[in-house]
Amino acid sequence: MELNITRESAQQRACTHVVTGNTQTSQSIKFYPKNSAMFHAGVTSLDRWLVKKMVDVVGNPPVRISLWDGVEVTPYCENPVAVMTYCDRDALFKTIIDPELHWGDLYCSGRVEFEGDMVKFMEAIYQGISGKNKISLLRRLVSWLGHRSVFNTYDKAKENIYHHYDIGNEFYKLWLDREEMQYSCAYFPHEGMTLEAAQEAKLHHICRKLNLKPGDKVVEAGCGWGGLARFMAKNYDVDVVAYNISKEQIRYARQRADDEGLADKVEFVLDDYRNIQGEFDVFVSVGMLEHVAKRDYRELGKVIKRCLKKDGRGLMHSIGRIIGGPMNAWIERRIFPGACPPTLSEMMNIFEPNGLATCDVENMRLHYSRTIEMWAQRFEQHKEEITEMMDEEFVRAWRLYLHGSLAAFNVGELHLFQVVFSHSENNCLPLSRHHIYESEKIAATDKVKLPVVTAKEERDEIL
Repeated sequence: MELNITRESAQQRACTHVVTGNTQTSQSIKFYPKNSAMFHAGVTSLDRWLVKKMVDVVGNPPVRISLWDGVEVTPYCENPVAVMTYCDRDALFKTIIDPELHWGDLYCSGRVEFEGDMVKFMEAIYQGISGKNKISLLRRLVSWLGHRSVFNTYDKAKENIYHHYDIGNEFYKLWLDREEMQYSCAYFPHEGMTLEAAQEAKLHHICRKLNLKPGDKVVEAGCGWGGLARFMAKNYDVDVVAYNISKEQIRYARQRADDEGLADKVEFVLDDYRNIQGEFDVFVSVGMLEHVAKRDYRELGKVIKRCLKKDGRGLMHSIGRIIGGPMNAWIERRIFPGACPPTLSEMMNIFEPNGLATCDVENMRLHYSRTIEMWAQRFEQHKEEITEMMDEEFVRAWRLYLHGSLAAFNVGELHLFQVVFSHSENNCLPLSRHHIYESEKIAATDKVKLPVVTAKEERDEIL
């Protein structure tokens, strides 16, 4: 989608994203007007009983719920995290049948009116569900229906990426960091850091973990808007080939590289990671694995094995889970088609069958919570501009996505893993994490360019 799209086409595209999860279709969520027979249908005792059972299933969170007659159904709650009104019986039934999938659509279309703290509401729901020890057979069936697998073939992967990332760079510029456009977890080693400073710290953190050296040849799988690739070339004097299948992101990344005089150091390739060619000192992927089908992990490992030199290093940065399971059904269908965050044990299917050894693992969950909180604040600050670009339904959908994701990280439903790896026989590796954290201390105190510590230098110092 070009950046000079009309308001009408933007709204049509936003409606497609929020409602259908299919970029080839444009249809709206069905609205029942308030003067319809459905809206004015009398509330029955069965309706009220269903609401009470629905609230009980999610652990009786502190909410107040009214139905379309305006009468509150739930017991009185003095300090509710949310006050909701169901505007028609069909909205209530859809929520009961599959709340994870349908509630988001109902909120976005206005068929469920919501007031309150969206993050605290979602946290209460997550905690209430996790507190239930036994899941009914019916709930398992509903969960399966909402999470039916969408296989990521080559063409399907491209469609999924276009759906999320090719909705206009100007939209993302409004709420991501202003320097490198990083749409992934930032790193907050010190209090009071801005989003820009924390994203730069994340990039240094990754580069230090990879122990980059001048002249290294780096391949990046899934490069976003090219921020990490340009950063590595500028600050660590390496050559980067970066693969991505988002046309919008590649166009932006190439322009930035030209503007910054880095075209001879960074090559952006519009292609799938499966087609990576060549041999490299370093393999890095930030925020791509969530889009890779788990059945393709071994193939990804084969790609890494063939392109990584024997003394090479690699890093995989991905949203993950502690207990295996699918992405939230609504986010997977409406926002991130095909997304599926892995557990650490599932990630090992990339490395272990291909003779790749895990060298270091870091869980950055709380860093991602802080990152998303800053994104959500900026999103709300630019709400009117985003509404003009898209429409109100799109704004509601992305607000729900950001606040729901923040809640998921806050309660431990989602995590963020950084895994460093190499070939199993590689002996040219640092003996400690000295090269990561000593450089960080120097940067924080002296504000100088972060030095590169080679494996040999570190071993000499330790011995």
